[in-house]
Amino acid sequence: MRTVKSYPEAWPLHSPFVIARGSRHEAKVVVVELEEAGVKGVGESTPYARYGESEASVLAQIASVLPALQQGMTREALQQALPPGAARNAIDCALWDLAARQQQQSLWQQTAATMPAQIVTAQTVSIDTPEAMANSARALWENGATLLKVKLDDTFITERLIAIRAAVPQATLIVDANESWHPEGLAARCQLLADLQVAMLEQPLPAQQDEALSHFRHPLPICADESCHTRASLPALQGRYEMINIKLDKTGGLTEALALADAARSAGFELMLGCMLCTSRAIQAALPLAPRARFVDLDGPTWLAVDVEPAVPFVGGAIQLMPTSAAG
Repeated sequence: MRTVKSYPEAWPLHSPFVIARGSRHEAKVVVVELEEAGVKGVGESTPYARYGESEASVLAQIASVLPALQQGMTREALQQALPPGAARNAIDCALWDLAARQQQQSLWQQTAATMPAQIVTAQTVSIDTPEAMANSARALWENGATLLKVKLDDTFITERLIAIRAAVPQATLIVDANESWHPEGLAARCQLLADLQVAMLEQPLPAQQDEALSHFRHPLPICADESCHTRASLPALQGRYEMINIKLDKTGGLTEALALADAARSAGFELMLGCMLCTSRAIQAALPLAPRARFVDLDGPTWLAVDVEPAVPFVGGAIQLMPTSAAG
């Protein structure tokens, strides 16, 4: 018999995290613990209101499969029992962690991933005045971050980007609009980004307006985030996006995320690996996907006032790992 626990946690941020759809002052997560014969596996997810989730709804979904989990539900069975989302993610990652610990292997060994000693991750510049965003970008660069993810809404785009580029002329910039832009004027904005040597634009339009990107000529890659959840999303993205952002909270865990990565690359998409606001538990579960991604954006825990222990070792703009380190 497997022991199952699930519970919510709230982790205060050291400063407000501001994106186009609002600001956050804490990371609210749901944790699942699975224990068999004294060995414990842990998974974490972040319920996301954009997808109709809350801590209560995620905990209710987890409770709906509690008897099956106690009786030894497998990852394969879980894929059919729950839809993609935060609830399945927390359970799926707990099952991966449990299996790795039972077999005394690292998560990379479990997934046959070859891990580098260092993973460069984007550091986020959240929405503020142009001057404040430029100062934030400069501080991140001076602390060692070379890849910066700039959050934007539908205002002061030119002013913010020019200020940031002037502050960090050598940094690699990617821009995330979080669905806040409109088809009208998108071409001019893409050209502005290209002129400022922005490397990629993430989810400029609302997911339901993806049709506007069909046959849309643009001078930099566009990445699907809110428009891409699982392998089922891929057909609708062909001819509209060059890249997809894989997040375990969208795929419903590492199992589907690995399958999505394979399918997306076979279909010609480049990969980005992202996260929600979370603790290091969630980052550890996502790390096996990092070697496959062109851009890694796993800075969620760096926004926390205090992280869970053991914490992922963030140093400047990178996660420092030994090739044989264990996830979790």
